[in-house]
Amino acid sequence: MFTGIVEAIGSLAEVKGMGGGFRVRIHTVLAPEMKPGDSLAVNGVCLTVVLLDGEHVFADVAPETARVTTLGALRRGQNVNLERPMRLDGRVDGHLVLGHVDGVGTVDEIRPEGDSQWLTIGFQPALAPFFIRKGSVTVDGVSLTIAGLGERQLDVQVIPYTWANTSLKEVKKSDKVNLECDMIGKYVVRALELRKQ
Repeated sequence: MFTGIVEAIGSLAEVKGMGGGFRVRIHTVLAPEMKPGDSLAVNGVCLTVVLLDGEHVFADVAPETARVTTLGALRRGQNVNLERPMRLDGRVDGHLVLGHVDGVGTVDEIRPEGDSQWLTIGFQPALAPFFIRKGSVTVDGVSLTIAGLGERQLDVQVIPYTWANTSLKEVKKSDKVNLECDMIGKYVVRALELRKQ
């Protein structure tokens, strides 16, 4: 379980194919505090740490994960948002995030307003029931508030601190981003579907 509050930006040092999927090596200041078997959200995708080497974390990306997230398009040198799981004895900032991507969105527009940045993100029709105006969404692992909502697009405004301290500042128009819908909303929609049966 995560919160969508990015702890660090890591740098992708290596991508190595293996068994239909691949292994990533990420340079991060978080590595000395981790151990094999720990979970780590990478651009909003929950991965398992399989190996550590100094300031490098290794994690395997299964073929299905590569297909349904943006991780399949990772490039060496690319920066990624990292978050370790939340602690149950601590404060919960952001919102409850599983690290299970619901779909890939497309950045349709980036526009400044003052020191903040607006992102307009297109999404697949199947995700529409899970988004509400002023609700939560995770974009590449970053917890954000939906400020505007259309049938196939949502708007989020990113404050200067978040822009400076996440990899969102590197996205460009037409880039793909991982989207995770609010967990509570998904359960509500599922419960309503079952009531109709």
